[in-house]
Amino acid sequence: MQFSRRLNAFGDEIFASLNEKKLQREREGKKIYNLSVGTPDFAAPESIRNALIEAAKDPENWKYSLRDIPELTQSVCAYYRRRFGVEIAPEMVASCNGTQEGMGHIGLALCDVGDTVLLPSPCYPVFIAGAKMAEAEIFYYPMTEKTNFLPDLTAIPEWVARRAKYMVVSLPANPMGSVGTRETYEKIIAFAKKYDILIVHDNAYSDIVFGEEVGRSFLSYPGAEEVGVEFFSLSKSFNVTGARISFLVGRKDVVAAFRKLRSQIDFGMFLPVQKAAIVALNSSLDGVKAQCEEYRARRDELCGGFQKIGWNIPDSKGSMFVWAPVPKEGVTSMAFCLELMERSGVLCTPGSSFGPLGEGFVRFALVLERKIIREAVESVERCGILKE
Repeated sequence: MQFSRRLNAFGDEIFASLNEKKLQREREGKKIYNLSVGTPDFAAPESIRNALIEAAKDPENWKYSLRDIPELTQSVCAYYRRRFGVEIAPEMVASCNGTQEGMGHIGLALCDVGDTVLLPSPCYPVFIAGAKMAEAEIFYYPMTEKTNFLPDLTAIPEWVARRAKYMVVSLPANPMGSVGTRETYEKIIAFAKKYDILIVHDNAYSDIVFGEEVGRSFLSYPGAEEVGVEFFSLSKSFNVTGARISFLVGRKDVVAAFRKLRSQIDFGMFLPVQKAAIVALNSSLDGVKAQCEEYRARRDELCGGFQKIGWNIPDSKGSMFVWAPVPKEGVTSMAFCLELMERSGVLCTPGSSFGPLGEGFVRFALVLERKIIREAVESVERCGILKE
């Protein structure tokens, strides 16, 4: 059997060896502090769970939905008005089964073979996978310490910018935890207008922002609606990652093209999930704000704890992640992750899985309680890996 050459664009799953080592350690009865996968450990609100359960009792809701029901798109519009101060219309909204799926497919609606796509580096892996599936040419723009892990537009040559079809922007950033400022977005919008580039903004973490900056929608900024769309997810704010609830929001023509593509490969979001999403979108945001404070406390526990024992890890400014430099010179991020887990039981993600500029770093996810994070830091200190 000769499989598609398209598969050759994707490397081996980098988490396979990490997971095998993890399972081996668990079989040996050793402790694991799993800070690798960005799945919230908080429970989804009971009201959202009950809405799904009640809707699932109706046999009619087990048929193809074929569309986003009007109450759902109207609820997204109301949420954007209430949360972000942004006015959008229902035709500017299209659901998808999680931003992972949406970002993986949007290139198929936007690109022809050989078109140029601008991606951040480091970045979430599906940004790369989506461009490769569309058989686009990728140009990575850097997000490094030099620019506080914000987009460096000056590193994009003019000839590349003129060829680019779309540009992915993801702030707050996974994995770096950097947060965009008004100035950041104004520069991006001006850049997009100058070179006729569509901005595709990943807005997964706008409710997890620490310090003075405020989490906003890309569409909050003047001119954004003319040049862009964003993926808006309920996953991290309401802890419904497994339900896969996400929306593409923004420019009508782009949303319509995306909806047309999805109609060829999907029959719509499961109706009980739509009903649960409606409840989430219309619920109080007090719990979301309290959860952000807990993420901040966890960040302080992890970053502060490591700083005290000699690992100079900068405080994350947002998202549920911490981006840490590998503390051992000449050691790859993957090798360090394996050694750290073997010696301390602490499991994190190698930076090499986040694109060309990810090497030299590891990512921690703030998905354990503070007391467990404290234990993890103590385990790292005891194992002596930072003293070599």
